[in-house]
Amino acid sequence: MNDAAETIISVRNLKVGYGDTVILQNINFQVECGEVFVILGGSGSGKSTLLKNLIGLYTPLEGEVWIEGTNLVAATGDERRNLLGKFGVAYQSGALFGSMTVLENVRLPLDELTTLPAPLKELTALAKLKLVGLASSVQKMPAELSGGMQKRAAIARAMALDPRILFLDEPSAGLDPVTSADLDLLITELAHHFGITFVIVTHELASIYKIADRVIMLDNQTRTIVAEGRPADLKESSNPWVHRFFNREPDAVASGLHL
Repeated sequence: MNDAAETIISVRNLKVGYGDTVILQNINFQVECGEVFVILGGSGSGKSTLLKNLIGLYTPLEGEVWIEGTNLVAATGDERRNLLGKFGVAYQSGALFGSMTVLENVRLPLDELTTLPAPLKELTALAKLKLVGLASSVQKMPAELSGGMQKRAAIARAMALDPRILFLDEPSAGLDPVTSADLDLLITELAHHFGITFVIVTHELASIYKIADRVIMLDNQTRTIVAEGRPADLKESSNPWVHRFFNREPDAVASGLHL
């Protein structure tokens, strides 16, 4: 990450929830261009809810989400459509269409959102699949892919329109350690070689230490951000909960086992 990098995402005074139920409040952070930025927290801390507000699936109760200089919360019509085209999203399950080949899945955003000639759409989709190491799997169906390959295909589809930002929801979930490490390497290479900004929801410590430039940690008790910084620094945090999390230490009181 370039120390002089521009701010590409700015979240200001965000409050998210459902009706009268507040999940998170007073959420403020910035993401710099080319950064691998991780959102983490314990179960029920609101990680996925926050992500859905950042990508426009949910409307926040209060606050603003600025992406490349435009407030997504207030944007409507063509301005909103143009803004949504500036980032890609890969969901935890991969969310590939089972009735379409891998190539057709990756080409779908190009079919839906561009007027490019068909041969150019094909070449673009092939290029994205090659980039994630799936050049030999273009005609396979999603069910024929391993879990790790499905995650790679989802990332390729999220990159179809050449966005500057990729949002990933639990990319390592359900993967074995070797496959997870391979995916970490892919994310790092895409960030470093292509300048893609990543915003990743995860609680996988091994991945966080390998890929994250910076982390925010959510807490379901205070319903806000309780820590922000580099993973190595948060490992030495004075906050007991943050320290236990980053050092993978048990909560002796919560365990209820007294020997």
